Amino acid sequence: MVAKFDLNDDQVVVIIGTGAGGGVLANELAQKGVKVVALEAGGRYLPEDFVNDEWESFGQLAWTDARTTSGSWRVAKDFAGLPAWIVKAVGGTTTHWAGASIRFQDHEWKALTTYGAVEGANLLDWPIDGAEMAPWYEKAEAKLGVTRTGDRAGLPGNNNYLVFEKGAKALGYKEVHTGRMAINSADYDGRMACQQTGFCFQGCKWGAKWSAAYTDIPRGEATGNLEVRDHAHVARILHDDTGKVTGVEYFDKDGALQMQKARIVCVAGNSFESPRLLLNSASSMFPEGLANSSGMVGKNYMRHTTGSVYAIFDKPVRMWRGTTMAGIVQDEARHDPSRGFVGGYELETLSLGLPFMAAFLNPGGWGRGFTTALDHYENMAGMWIVGEDMPQLGNGVTLSETKDQHGLPVANVNFDDHPNDVAMRNHAYRQGIAMYEAVGATRVFPTPPYPSTHNLGTNRMSAEAKDGVVNKWGQTHDIANLFVSDGSQFTSGAAENPTLTIVALAIRQADHIASEMAAGAI
Repeated sequence: MVAKFDLNDDQVVVIIGTGAGGGVLANELAQKGVKVVALEAGGRYLPEDFVNDEWESFGQLAWTDARTTSGSWRVAKDFAGLPAWIVKAVGGTTTHWAGASIRFQDHEWKALTTYGAVEGANLLDWPIDGAEMAPWYEKAEAKLGVTRTGDRAGLPGNNNYLVFEKGAKALGYKEVHTGRMAINSADYDGRMACQQTGFCFQGCKWGAKWSAAYTDIPRGEATGNLEVRDHAHVARILHDDTGKVTGVEYFDKDGALQMQKARIVCVAGNSFESPRLLLNSASSMFPEGLANSSGMVGKNYMRHTTGSVYAIFDKPVRMWRGTTMAGIVQDEARHDPSRGFVGGYELETLSLGLPFMAAFLNPGGWGRGFTTALDHYENMAGMWIVGEDMPQLGNGVTLSETKDQHGLPVANVNFDDHPNDVAMRNHAYRQGIAMYEAVGATRVFPTPPYPSTHNLGTNRMSAEAKDGVVNKWGQTHDIANLFVSDGSQFTSGAAENPTLTIVALAIRQADHIASEMAAGAI
């Protein structure tokens, strides 16, 4: 039976957001006997509800509430009202994600030590490392069913991958395969194998791809310890005169303001909504926002150095068939400053359907070159760049003068590329173009970054309170019973897709919270 907790029950853990961080945390705590209320701003959609139509799916799943954008990044020009493509639904962006599940490399936990002080960057070492995270990564990989780990086979390669692999090998790359993916290559954990349908970003119709929406959330509910309230838009976090968090105010599906009391509050609303919530929760005791004694709430936003390379061939590729991102080259993910930048990047297969390709290929740039590219869509292959961008103090989330439908200030996202980001992107463009030219591309074109999907930082983890927002457990330095449980706690971005690390941190955090609660420490 699904639990129903009283609004005045001050012994529940309230989790705000149900994605890779919040959804996993909710289940893990519920499995340990902890009472959890999870508040989700969006609705609930399951595989039978997903639609294999890009625009219709975007309307169904995406967080399209108002946001504002500033800074010199290309997204501010092309997508000013949509700086990120994240999901507003139970399961969060685990519905929309591609499934790439890669561990950080050891050196990436220690960016400041490894790279040194990079001018204009605000680098910091994480207060944890690869050895500490290894057992949690193993638990996360088992939960997600990650291919090429344990005894799980890799996914097959589609045509887009075969072109990509041939080009990579022609350039001498060695670390090229169909990736470590949270998409089943064989039946696993009650989920069927991938059916190679494509449309991975629109929600997996088969449930072959792991999503908190149809794995962790229902399993947590089945314990009787988890209540998920959808269409619950959190307005602010409340505290008492000792500074301890006491509950959460939220607008329910009818727009009525409710207040849920709490023993502990965990914020897992992505790197835009989590700092926005902490800033919107300012009070006379916390005039700069909750957990913000360092002034670091909202600062050091990272979104990965991204871009795409597409190529046209004289024969059909039909890149949209098969798993969207089952293909990776990892040779450039090393730290090698002789290339002209610190940190590294991955190259991953990517396909957009024709409607999205029309919107994203060259935003705002029409004309003959654009139309002839779309004319050759069937013969097109594509890849995506994902690399470590530099945290910068000036990049981040502040409260905008614009208000949302509830009268709350929305997030303004300010971002400027660091010179290291630009150098890395240009290097990746050159390598991607060379890969396709090596296998006979008739035309190759790099494209600018799309709305951000890997949103990181803004509530970063730090050993010392002055340098960040949370400690090594995601517990805020300022308030013992307030936690951050999403990618906003990332101290640095690394070159890898972040979901696996968010999940590993959530499993680890659940263990910590449950033991601290049992000991009466929080």
